[in-house]
Amino acid sequence: MVTEVFTRKYCDPHAVREEKVEATEVIQFAWEGAVREVDACEECFKEHETRFEPLVDYSRPVKKRRAKKAAPAPADKPETEGADAGDE
Repeated sequence: MVTEVFTRKYCDPHAVREEKVEATEVIQFAWEGAVREVDACEECFKEHETRFEPLVDYSRPVKKRRAKKAAPAPADKPETEGADAGDE
């Protein structure tokens, strides 16, 4: 016989106020040099995003993006433009 166990995560900010709201998101924040996670509902997650800037890992160097080289233009196109300019 197989028994399935479902565990629900509740929103931690609502749990402080003794409310049971199902959590769908995870909020990450830094506390005392460590990254912590808190389960949150959509409402609390959006509120957290508007109040605080997201965590960025500054310990690793930021890679610069390479500029894409422009594709070489076909040889026919510049010649026709130059010929048109000479006729005028």
